[in-house]
Amino acid sequence: MFKEINGLPGHVLVIHAVVVFVPLLALLASAYGLVPRWRPRLGWAVVILAVVTPVVTWVATESGEAFEAVLAGKGYPPDLLAKIGEHAAYGVTTLRLTVALAVAALVLWALTSGPVRTRRVPAWATWLLTAVIVALSGFALVYVYLTGDTGAASVWGNTL
Repeated sequence: MFKEINGLPGHVLVIHAVVVFVPLLALLASAYGLVPRWRPRLGWAVVILAVVTPVVTWVATESGEAFEAVLAGKGYPPDLLAKIGEHAAYGVTTLRLTVALAVAALVLWALTSGPVRTRRVPAWATWLLTAVIVALSGFALVYVYLTGDTGAASVWGNTL
């Protein structure tokens, strides 16, 4: 399922969605928390991105593992496979950060605009959750960059 799409490695196609959706989730979730007056306009987008982004990131991770297995099966040299292993480790961290960011964004949405909304939630709790979202956003952006950079270096550095 994750190996090929129309004869091309699935990973190469799916990663583009990750490169777009993770920064969008980071940006919109941070804006949702930091600018309360924008919440009515951003809520739906944050919820959709918080559901879709982890799924797309998981698919990219799984398709990357399938692609790595294909390359290992073709007898690629150990030094190249080590670079791909580093890329894969960054990808797994990106997935974990994306899932954490999505959960935090959904919790903030539920407390401020969603079905669980209540006036009993103290203001400091929403600001604390916003701080967590901003921190997770920063880490997710860094790891998307590191993952993409190591993957691109493998492809464009004449190693694949």
